[in-house]
Amino acid sequence: MFFVLLSLAQRSYFLNLNLNQMQRVLYFLIVAALLSSCGAAKRAQLRQKKIDRLVATARSNTGTPNKWGATTRSGMDCSGLLCNSYKAIDYDLPRTSVQQSKTGDKVKLEKVQPGDLVFFATGKKKRKVTHVGMVTVVKKGKIMFIHSSSSLGVVESNLYSKYYKKRFRGARRVI
Repeated sequence: MFFVLLSLAQRSYFLNLNLNQMQRVLYFLIVAALLSSCGAAKRAQLRQKKIDRLVATARSNTGTPNKWGATTRSGMDCSGLLCNSYKAIDYDLPRTSVQQSKTGDKVKLEKVQPGDLVFFATGKKKRKVTHVGMVTVVKKGKIMFIHSSSSLGVVESNLYSKYYKKRFRGARRVI
């Protein structure tokens, strides 16, 4: 951005300014460029703090048994886990996995990041979203997500496992 601003300063309409005026214009442009980059960095830091809190909140429920329609430590389903996690950052996520699959922006699997929601068709209808999880770790060849499994309760699983890869239906970025 600085170089774009500097090239603007070299245009002919700036050539009529005296040296002192030119220095002031350049100083202003440099300060503006620095301030805009600081704002972007602060937004990125704030987003990262939210994601860290989301993941920590979800992981604090590890081992909680699966219970359809429930949202407490005595039992919770997959969408209830995510509703509770997002409440920790003051975001009201819709209650069901189908509703959650329509929230936020679509993300390609290759572009998912921690905090993104991942959706699966685990029922008889192979195209209908019936399960949701949240990405916790992205490493080469491994995408871990936390969810409430019907048999294991709240656990982290690898999306590239044969079972989940086959049933994957999409990802969304909410924050």
